[in-house]
Amino acid sequence: MRESKCWLCLVVTGLVPVVVSATSSSPTPRRYTSDWTSLDSRPVPSWFDDAKFGVFVHWGVFSVPAWGSEWFWWHWQGQPQPRYQQFMRQRYPPGFTYADFGPQFTASFFRPEQWADLFEASGAKYVVLTTKHHEGFTNWPSPTSWNWNSKDVGAHRDLVGELGAALRERNIRYGLYHSLMEWFHPLYLIDKKNSLKTQHFVNTKTMPELYHLVNSYRPDLIWSDGDWECPDTYWNSTSFLAWLYNDSPVKDEVVVNDRWGQGCSCHHGGYFNCQDKYTPSKLPDHKWEMCTSIDRKSWGYRCDMLLADILPAFEIISELVKTVSMGGNYLLNIGPTREGLIDPIFQERLLTIGKWLNVSGEAIYSTRPWRVQVEKSKSSVWYTARGSTVYAIFMHWPEHGILKIRSPKTTSATKVTMLGVHESLKWSKDSTDRILISLPMMPAWGLPVKFAWTVKLTNVK
Repeated sequence: MRESKCWLCLVVTGLVPVVVSATSSSPTPRRYTSDWTSLDSRPVPSWFDDAKFGVFVHWGVFSVPAWGSEWFWWHWQGQPQPRYQQFMRQRYPPGFTYADFGPQFTASFFRPEQWADLFEASGAKYVVLTTKHHEGFTNWPSPTSWNWNSKDVGAHRDLVGELGAALRERNIRYGLYHSLMEWFHPLYLIDKKNSLKTQHFVNTKTMPELYHLVNSYRPDLIWSDGDWECPDTYWNSTSFLAWLYNDSPVKDEVVVNDRWGQGCSCHHGGYFNCQDKYTPSKLPDHKWEMCTSIDRKSWGYRCDMLLADILPAFEIISELVKTVSMGGNYLLNIGPTREGLIDPIFQERLLTIGKWLNVSGEAIYSTRPWRVQVEKSKSSVWYTARGSTVYAIFMHWPEHGILKIRSPKTTSATKVTMLGVHESLKWSKDSTDRILISLPMMPAWGLPVKFAWTVKLTNVK
């Protein structure tokens, strides 16, 4: 108030007419209303489109049995599957409940700084941690999840807060996964029994948790899930998003996905996930993300994981390249153990991606889709772009070391280089107007990367 009076005095004396005029004409920040037409009009904050690559972390009480998948409880007691029931009979005494797994979720070897160092080395620009999966256990001291959270049970630590602090020290964006529903929560079961005409669970459990997460940890991203059984009107999704965009402490930078109720995926929200491991057949007109897991068969850690279940590094990097070329982000999942260790095979895959991005990241980060996404040839060439610079990422080394591409149109100023190689590359054109690029003549061990090489073309159309 004191500062306002001082400015008023200056206005009266005519000393700062220009400044006051500029201030008075400043646009009022747009406010979004709690309907999809308004909420869907909000642009996705630019940091997300620039980031391109993130790491997903599925971690919870399901990491204790560590068998089958993170849906262990549901497959054991929700829609029972014989092999899960047999697993329990062979390993645990009669009367053992899922809640008895809670104290064993110790996170005793969880070192958030080590995790953050690994994620930084992988080249990830954002990390998404499960704060609560469908089992309902929260990885932070949720005030609405008494005695079923990581502070009261097991680890006795605020896992969400600790990882967030370590990531932000390294300027890595922090996303929080949150399941709207909980399989066996009594209030949720009552609401479903009442044909969703009541909202006891939403009003006293899941929505208070979301507000608490945002106000306590200020996430850069909210990765919503567990929405599919109920419409968004049951979840009160639009009211929450209107608050998030208008009045929350992260209103200007926060990014959300599209899982906010039946029929929302691929239609409403922020960027689109559409479905797990979604890959569009053509360039979408909306920002999207592919989420996938290094372990093909599970998102959570499994003690029965086999090497054959693990995505090869070449396949991971190929998926990353194709996703970015098609305008998407690539979110790659790992599942830590109940003690908080990341399996060496997951570490190896992440570090391999990081080494590749150290050389090829210029063709990934902050790029945009080009007018052509792919040339289907023996070399399988995918394109990204940054202004008049085009990046051609080819998956297979061409015969005789000559890369043949036809989509870019050269100019008199065109220059061709290879990321990781200092010298310019020689090129020419054949009778069909294809560009013939002479790649470096060196042994395989001397190439900058082992696969998915990038040619950079400047001043092309």
